[in-house]
Order: sequence, then structure tokens, then C-alpha cells
Amino acid sequence: MIYLAISAFIISFIVLFKCAGFFVDGASGIARVFDLPKMLTGIVLVGLATTAPEFIVSVLAASKHHPEIALGNAIGSVICDDGLALGLAAVLAPSVILVNCRLLKRVGIFLLSIDLFAYFLSRNGRIGQVEGLILVSLLVLYFLLLYKNRKFSNKDKASSRLGKEHLKKPVLLFAAGLAGVIVSGNIIVESAIYIARYFSINEIIIGSTIIAIGTSLPEVSTCIIAVRKGEGEIAVGNIIGADVLNILWIIGISAIVNPIYVELDIINFVFPFMILIVVVMLAAMLFKCRLEKWKGFVLLGLYAAYLYLTIQLFI
Repeated sequence: MIYLAISAFIISFIVLFKCAGFFVDGASGIARVFDLPKMLTGIVLVGLATTAPEFIVSVLAASKHHPEIALGNAIGSVICDDGLALGLAAVLAPSVILVNCRLLKRVGIFLLSIDLFAYFLSRNGRIGQVEGLILVSLLVLYFLLLYKNRKFSNKDKASSRLGKEHLKKPVLLFAAGLAGVIVSGNIIVESAIYIARYFSINEIIIGSTIIAIGTSLPEVSTCIIAVRKGEGEIAVGNIIGADVLNILWIIGISAIVNPIYVELDIINFVFPFMILIVVVMLAAMLFKCRLEKWKGFVLLGLYAAYLYLTIQLFI
């Protein structure tokens, strides 16, 4: 049975990535139709699309009374996004990634604040439904602030009519991708639970390592493709947006579905490490308002250290 569970786990991830690709293409197509700004597209639409695997897997895990997997997946995904995705993007980019420091300071302060707040909420080893509602409310506030500061380009009526005619395909891709992500995500959760029990590994550790790496691959691929095409702004926006969504959207909804109970020794390891890598990531980009290759290697090194310490301490 264990070989069947591992096989189902791997195959479901392959299906998940393909369907997430449809989801990303659909979201990007919708953004083009409505002519949304790149940074807003990266932070909101691309962020929502690329965190869809994390969201589906986490909510399904919570609904099946395994909220520890949900929390581990969300926190592990932040660490993976900042260390692995952005680190690889910086290393593989053909040139230095330029950063909008003015916008990054504003969003970065918000990101760090919610990370600290989520850690505070979890200090008693529990994130309940009330805390989940608070996190989701902060996400609504975040979207309202982004909407207030948006910049829309001018479009004439002919362009708008053309856009509506081209909306059908991206909507279909979006819907098909979502359906595939839900089905494959359900199989991933079931097989991950079986694997964790078979090897007697804490579920939050499975969530914050193997599952987090798998569900973060859309962010990794999106970042690398974006910087290779000279769209560093979308790559950075995607990571910042994904980080915010992992904390407020994924942990918040998962806690509402089912209160999360986690051992304090694990909480006091994963949350501080997540905050550390977020601080380093923000500092790296704010220093000279650019992200060079050497900063990418620093982020990759931190992610490698996280995996090593996790294995040494909890496996």
C-alpha cells in the first residue's frame, strides 16, 4: 500500500501542476482582457492563481480533520517561495532584477506585520475559527488597499468589446484548471496522510516540506519564466502576493474550516524561520532596490538550512 500511496502522491502532483498551469493561463488571460497593471496582476491575480494548489490542498486537509497539514503547507510555502522560488529567479535571471522600493516598503511592512501577528495568534498552539476570521478580514482590507491604490490604463470602447469577446477561453481555462486542482489536491492529501502515518512523521512536517515544495512549484516556475522574459516586477509581485495569501487566505480559511492545533516546539521553529527568511528577502530587495545573483544564493542557502534543520530536529 505504501508504494501505491507514494505513486498516487507523485502522479497527482504532475496532474496538479498541469491543471495549475491552466489556472495561471486563465488568470493571466482575464487580466489581459481587463488590462490590469502588471504589479497588481502579479500580487493579486497571479498570486491567487499560483497559490491555488496550496489553498486547495490546505482546505481539503483541514476539512478532513488534518489542519496541521494545512498550516505546515502554508508556512512551508512562504519559506519555499522566498528561499527557493525567488532565490532561483535571482540566480537564473539574465540581468539584475530591479525592484520598486517605494511599493515594496509599503507591501513589505504589511507582509512582515501579518507574519508576526499570525505567530502571535499561534503561540498557544491553536489557531481557531475566530483567529481565522480575523486573518481573512485582514485579507479583505489588503485587497481594498490595493484597489484604492490601483492604476488602470485607459481603454476605448472598441478595445473593451474586443476584450469581452476574448474572455471565454481564459474563463474556461480557469474553470478547468480549478476542477483539476481540486481532484488532484484531494488525492495528494489522502496519500500524504497515509505516508505520514506509515513513517510516523508529524503531519505539519510533511506539510511544510514535501507538500509545500510540490504546491509551490507554480510560483517557482512562474518566477523563473517571468525573469527570463524580463518581467522581474511580476516575479517579485507574485512572491509577495503569494506570501500574503498563504498567511491570510490559506491559514485563515483552513482555521475557519477546522481549528488548527500544533505542538509548540514546532510552532516555535517554523514561524520564526519563516519570519527570518521574509526579513532577509525584503532586506535583500530593498538594498540598492535590486536583486542580484549573490542575494539569490543567500536565499537558496537559507532554504537549504531550513530543510536540513527540519530533518535533524523533527524526522
